[in-house]
Amino acid sequence: MYWTHRGSRRIVETVSTTTASSPATADLGHAPGSAAYRRVVAALFAAGLATFALLYSTQALLPEISADLGVSSGAATLTVSLTTVGLALALLVAGPLSDRVGRTPLVHTSLAASAVVALLCAVAPGWTSLLALRLLLGVTLAGLPAVATSYLREELHPGSHARAAGVYIGGTAIGGMAGRLVTGGAADLGGWRWGLAATGLLALACAVAVRLLLPPSRRFVPRAPRGSATAPRSALADPALLALYAVGACSVGAMVAVFNLVSFRLTSEPFGLGVGLASLVFLTYAVGTASSVVAGRAADRWGRRAVVPVGAALALAGVLLTLPDSLVLVVGGTALLCAGFFAVHGVASGWVPARAHAGRASSGAAAADYLFAYYVGSSVFGSLAGVAWGVGAWPAVVALAAALLTVAGGLALVLRRTTPLAPEPTATPATA
Repeated sequence: MYWTHRGSRRIVETVSTTTASSPATADLGHAPGSAAYRRVVAALFAAGLATFALLYSTQALLPEISADLGVSSGAATLTVSLTTVGLALALLVAGPLSDRVGRTPLVHTSLAASAVVALLCAVAPGWTSLLALRLLLGVTLAGLPAVATSYLREELHPGSHARAAGVYIGGTAIGGMAGRLVTGGAADLGGWRWGLAATGLLALACAVAVRLLLPPSRRFVPRAPRGSATAPRSALADPALLALYAVGACSVGAMVAVFNLVSFRLTSEPFGLGVGLASLVFLTYAVGTASSVVAGRAADRWGRRAVVPVGAALALAGVLLTLPDSLVLVVGGTALLCAGFFAVHGVASGWVPARAHAGRASSGAAAADYLFAYYVGSSVFGSLAGVAWGVGAWPAVVALAAALLTVAGGLALVLRRTTPLAPEPTATPATA
């Protein structure tokens, strides 16, 4: 079921949350305010923090890695891009696998293995081994992103889905900020290797916290693998899902393009900052944490279709604001970019499994497809940003990011006119 309100041009999709129980006894999931709900949110916040602290842990260190290992700025960005490539490829397996074996086993295995690989990165003997370990880290990190939104949809009350997804994305924003600040600060004291070691220890602490906090799945039902006779409808058959995948790829591509190269800009003239001081620009990620939560609440109230275009517009404005050689404008622009990006990603990543479930496709497969596109975009456009820097310095990086956000915003406007999917007749509706 769905409804429209002509005055506000608002469209709200509804999705089904069915269980084997009868409607009178159906378990709708952990409700906001319950102890179990708080444990889920806290655990996924910690898991998101660890995952994204590790994923982008070399980003603040790129100038130092480039100088110490004798590689170009473009080559140094491979320590980020290869990790996202490994993650993207592993998601193609992790998402469908989670539909068979469950969500929580993959989360715990992923976090523990990733903490170990991260610590090995700190003692990598050379450039080639560092790249190999960063690629492996991407593979081990895939467990959490592949299942997080599906776990939230299955285990939490329908009315809290977008809000809880916003909190999870907020954890990823804090993780991105913490990873860069921890590595930057530790690198100022003992070099880039100490920076990577510090982030590995942070991830290990988060893995322990998640093990203690995260409730096991109660409402998970194994799904048939794609390609079998009983498989659900493909998550690639819906044009709206394809558009959401592209929104994720373009928006994160713009975000990573800016943040891969902002350290080079701030450590160069006219700013000339040190690595530790330049890494403070990543404090702007805190704005992303707040915006993802606010966007989730706004999506629960006004619908996802209304929120995503606004986020894309904010991010575009932020990118353009960084063009002048003013430290205040660079910091302000990156803060606005973070606010817009995390609003887009926080809402879109929760929209994908809801849309897939309403269309009777695998929500786990759809989440994996979205994240595959997302991390391919991060990898490809993050590396292109290094090339752009070599060709035209910061204005070229800004041009690349602005073009990507323009595409994302255009697709978001198209999605506003996409026909909502009706749930199955026996479903209990929930706003999506």
